[in-house]
Amino acid sequence: MNAPTGLDLASIPERIQSEVQRAIMRSIKGVEDFSTSGPTLGSTPKDVLHSRGTMSLYHYRPMSDEIYRVPVLIVMATTNRGYILDLVPGQSFIEFLLKRGYDVYMLDWSAPRPEEKSLGMEDYVLDFIPDCVRRVQQDSGEQDVSVIGYCFGGVLSLLYGSIFGDGPMKNLICFTTPIDFREMKLFSNFSDRRYFDVDRLVDSVGNVPPEMILSSFEMLRPASRTVSQIQLWENIWNDEFVKSYRMFDRWATDTLPLAGEYFRAITKDLMWDNKLFNDTMSVGGRAVKLENIKVPILHAVAEHDHIVPYDAAKHLITKIGSEDKEEVMLKGGHVSLVAGANAIKRLWPKLDTWLGKRST
Repeated sequence: MNAPTGLDLASIPERIQSEVQRAIMRSIKGVEDFSTSGPTLGSTPKDVLHSRGTMSLYHYRPMSDEIYRVPVLIVMATTNRGYILDLVPGQSFIEFLLKRGYDVYMLDWSAPRPEEKSLGMEDYVLDFIPDCVRRVQQDSGEQDVSVIGYCFGGVLSLLYGSIFGDGPMKNLICFTTPIDFREMKLFSNFSDRRYFDVDRLVDSVGNVPPEMILSSFEMLRPASRTVSQIQLWENIWNDEFVKSYRMFDRWATDTLPLAGEYFRAITKDLMWDNKLFNDTMSVGGRAVKLENIKVPILHAVAEHDHIVPYDAAKHLITKIGSEDKEEVMLKGGHVSLVAGANAIKRLWPKLDTWLGKRST
């Protein structure tokens, strides 16, 4: 039997060895990437405008010659660190906003200390957020402030906006924000009042440890971590894949503890009694009515969000009292909606188009 034309049989062993060596070197390169500290996250230049207890207020340095009049305050969820919105240059939502001419501030959180276990919902809604808004006003010289809330940061922003309906919030943007907590199925089961003694937990441990919070997220997709690790090894030769994996994995596992009284209020008022959805919520004795929010609002939801499913978020726009209100559903998950290649192409341009015309 003759060899196919142009095929040198003698060269086959050498070619196989060459491919094996190339594969080994690619794998070694991928493994070597894990021996480094990884990319520096959250590196967009900023100043700490104010810091108090578990709260930090950042002001990012401008990157555009022309700046919109209305500054933007981003409110993060209390369990997550803000650098998910500021990964690395070219993949940073903060950087995108700055280059588009927005004056950007962020309310970020650190782990509450043991003595801060008594922090309650009223501390976040009636103290921390208003304090940061006032400081943004003083620093920017503007009275109007646009607020962007991500996930539970959106819930806090809704509570704030409904109580302070007369301002100074000019626009409200919520990303993947739940309102009907009955539809947070696994969390509802996890915190079922018949089996979950939240009083005993908080009274015993004080602040709720991050391991408990992280485990509750992982239970939503029990096999996801194994699947992601398999995908990592299948793509260990791909520098960009390894870099992206490391960034998102670092953030996902960098979960913060929750202040005990705050967690107690979340469990009883939101998970058990669904007060925000039922219009029976109050914070520090002040009634929360979402219909009191009259400012323009944009709510971005993810088509494949396993943490905040659409059924938990879909009633938000109808309950808001604004005439200028819009919901947009985009492809992606709870995190990929706001960060990564998917967000760069979809959410970020949509937000810029919507907010730009309302920031003058």
